[in-house]
Amino acid sequence: MSEPQISRSALSRTLRLVAPDLRPQVRLVAGGTVALLAEVVFRVAEPWPMKIVIDSVLSSLGAETGYAPANLARLLGLGAALIAIVAMRALCNYLATVSFALAGSRTAIALRRRAFHHVQTLSQQFHSRNRSADTVQRLVSDVARMQDVAVTAGLPLAANVLTLTVMLGVMVWLDPLLSLVVVGAIVLFFLTSSGSSKKITSAARRTRKSEGHLANTAQEALSTIKVVQAYGLEPIVEDRFVNANQTSLHAGVRSLRLAARLERTTDVIVGLASAVVLVGGGLRVLAGAMTPGDLVLFNTYLRTTMKPLRDMAKYTGRIARAAASGERVANLMDVSPDIVSPIDPVPLGHVRGSLTFEDVVTEYDGHEILHGINLQIKAGEHVAIIGPSGSGKSTLTSLVVRAIDPVNGRVRLDGHNLTSLDLTELRSHISVLHQEAVLFADTIRENIRMGRPEATDAEVEAAAVAAGAHEFITSLPDGYDTIVGERGGTLSGGQRQRVAIVRALLRDAPVVILDEATTGLDPTSSAAVLDAVDRLSRGRTLLAVTHETEVAMRSDRVIWIEDGRVRLDGTPQQLLDESPLFKAWAAAGAAQQELLTSVKREPARDNNRADDLNGRTHVRQ
Repeated sequence: MSEPQISRSALSRTLRLVAPDLRPQVRLVAGGTVALLAEVVFRVAEPWPMKIVIDSVLSSLGAETGYAPANLARLLGLGAALIAIVAMRALCNYLATVSFALAGSRTAIALRRRAFHHVQTLSQQFHSRNRSADTVQRLVSDVARMQDVAVTAGLPLAANVLTLTVMLGVMVWLDPLLSLVVVGAIVLFFLTSSGSSKKITSAARRTRKSEGHLANTAQEALSTIKVVQAYGLEPIVEDRFVNANQTSLHAGVRSLRLAARLERTTDVIVGLASAVVLVGGGLRVLAGAMTPGDLVLFNTYLRTTMKPLRDMAKYTGRIARAAASGERVANLMDVSPDIVSPIDPVPLGHVRGSLTFEDVVTEYDGHEILHGINLQIKAGEHVAIIGPSGSGKSTLTSLVVRAIDPVNGRVRLDGHNLTSLDLTELRSHISVLHQEAVLFADTIRENIRMGRPEATDAEVEAAAVAAGAHEFITSLPDGYDTIVGERGGTLSGGQRQRVAIVRALLRDAPVVILDEATTGLDPTSSAAVLDAVDRLSRGRTLLAVTHETEVAMRSDRVIWIEDGRVRLDGTPQQLLDESPLFKAWAAAGAAQQELLTSVKREPARDNNRADDLNGRTHVRQ
């Protein structure tokens, strides 16, 4: 996916993106924030028992500290107070951690759902141009990393800043002179981290991009594994994966190295500040400007104050890397859907299925595909759309489901302009069978039920009987409960198409579109599919994109599309009588069919070939 120019900071874009999903968790976040504030109070109070004990003991030894001399009861009371403070601080930290983790997880889930919904609304042109593995990575791992920006690191970082502010105020009250050392350390930290954060974000952006490329490489290799193995391409594909993996590794190491450098630089700053306070504080005690207990308290605050600095260094790296992921998700969410429902859609009502194409012009990537198409298709009419490859046949049918919209002209269903209709309602009245019938990795029953999710088991099986697929389904090992592989890969091509036809029949849509539904099938499987199509299309409007002569001859009407224009339009018999072009096309198709039939009659050389030629249904192991 091409990345748009970043106009706002990565962190700002990320926070704007997660804000709508974080808002419902405001009570949980508020509770966690209160717990964090309470932890800050207990963290500030924690060193005081130690200070009082030291000054009380010194007072017992004759020193002037301003505290009463120590005794057993006083010491036991201070010890109990320290235990209570530590316990309360631990409890508050636990409550804050759980609250923020829960809010972060819920926010990530909501954002992921919103992003996935958005991706599903994007056009088929978008999905054809962009790699699916990279999109999936943005939806899954990039959204997960964004939790660091929203809650896991962001809110604790805010709490650390608050702790730093409160403790700095107490240190100024204890000794304004020594507190200047702490102020200097804080200023030096922010000067160092500001430049490092930008570098880490830039490196993390390259890391996520290279990881997306790695995912694309792996997905492509696995999705084409049949070709890879058949042509012995394993070494070439593996080399591509290794190179992508190496690139991802280098980018990731650079990002981590920058983050580690920032953390270690912070350690050096903390060490320098501690050394200066140690020497300066000792001199202040000798000068009588502060008590030994004050010095212990100041040093404890210094260590506690420096912890937020160390955490801020750690969180800065995490937030920078997460912000880079946030950019990737924001870029995805910034893509506007090409096809949307109107704000006030026209209700369709009862659909008869008449279609009208009025001066339709379409484009793809700036190239005109259809040039002023005008067609009127009656309700219930069966139309075969034929012509050379790449002439615009599938583009014509894509207009009906609004997979694309014309740049000029209109497409109407029962007189309604498609762009005035609700997308979901429009598509619910159309069944589409593609050249490759894609099934989900589920049972055959559930694949059929996706045509109408509320259908009962009895309705599913009735649709299979009506489509002539019940017999082959029940012959499978587990019948309707047979699990098919990814994209239905454990079924033969004919079986997949017939299951898809049952799904379309269960949908009971008044308009049916076939896009090369029998291409690549053997004669027997093709005939079985066509018989099922006949059952599916009875009483319905049928648009069949095809290269098969038999499909065209079974139709009420044949439309020849060539170079984006209608070249022939008429009944099959009419075109046979009047068009030498169609007559030659039909004769060539009939000759090819005869050749396939004659090959089928020959004795099979082995069992596999016999199974293939006889079109036996089977489950591929």
